[in-house]
Amino acid sequence: MKFLSVIGDPISHSKSPRMHNNAIKALGLDGIYTRYHLKNANLLREKIFELGFSGVNITLPFKEKALELADVKDDFAQNIGSANTLCVKENKIYAYNTDALGFLEAIREFKGIEKALILGAGGTALALAYALREKGIKVCIANRSQERLKEFSAYEAYLYENLKDFDFDLVVNATSAGLRDENLPCDKELLDRILARSKFAFEVIYGKETPFLTLCKNYNLKTKDGLDMLLWQGVFAFEFFFDTYNQREPIKNAMWQALRVE
Repeated sequence: MKFLSVIGDPISHSKSPRMHNNAIKALGLDGIYTRYHLKNANLLREKIFELGFSGVNITLPFKEKALELADVKDDFAQNIGSANTLCVKENKIYAYNTDALGFLEAIREFKGIEKALILGAGGTALALAYALREKGIKVCIANRSQERLKEFSAYEAYLYENLKDFDFDLVVNATSAGLRDENLPCDKELLDRILARSKFAFEVIYGKETPFLTLCKNYNLKTKDGLDMLLWQGVFAFEFFFDTYNQREPIKNAMWQALRVE
């Protein structure tokens, strides 16, 4: 039996167990998927082996650490700089990133994007920036602190207060603002200037109307939250967990069915 989990801080909100367990059941596979609340990033590798996980999904705030601790790193995850999927094989940890692929599927309906602004500079932002750049989209990163921007040397990256360009087709909130509290990712005055000129907005958080999404809707932007991204990154992760690459549609359908259940 495969013992799988999602690991993060916080983690109680995660719908990944519901998705993966329904797909496991639908495909008649031998496995169970749970969630694990970890507070210390330095214990991530130790806990994976101690608890006997054969695969885990990694969420905020451990995605960079997940890549760092892996023994074998997929080229895609290596280029992105973070991992959200870890598989254990013969006592080695293999790292992958399915966030980028899931994100591109989620925004497929957003047409004509030439410039995008990503708010935040964590592991998720790294994945989304890479995905957009690979599609030929100009990407700009804005963040609250300078330290995290060091990871984005391949992109235009600014502190919020130093941002001079306000014309973007797509604005992505890749921060955790709105998850624990009701804060916006940055100053409302700055967001007002940006959103007034934008077409699309994407919120990585799912399952709640965040202040960011509410503000975007006030500007009549076409918006999406992270639910479709969650769905598709889960499908791709499931394929890695079970080495099954010819049943994508039934996996997707089973996961979507689970997500629709309140």
